[in-house]
Amino acid sequence: MHTAKQEALEAIQRLPDEVDTEEMIYRLYVLENIRRGRQDAAEGQTESAEDVIKDIQSW
Repeated sequence: MHTAKQEALEAIQRLPDEVDTEEMIYRLYVLENIRRGRQDAAEGQTESAEDVIKDIQSW
């Protein structure tokens, strides 16, 4: 299992050399949110699609 730092370094290394800091930060932000989503799913902390649709319809 990789640490968060290792995953961040690997993600940055996969980017092209011309990438700017804003893009690097955005990519790390996306990866962190994916990691959190996977962790929530593994722990059963998710909502059904039906519940999400009901919430959206109440907006």
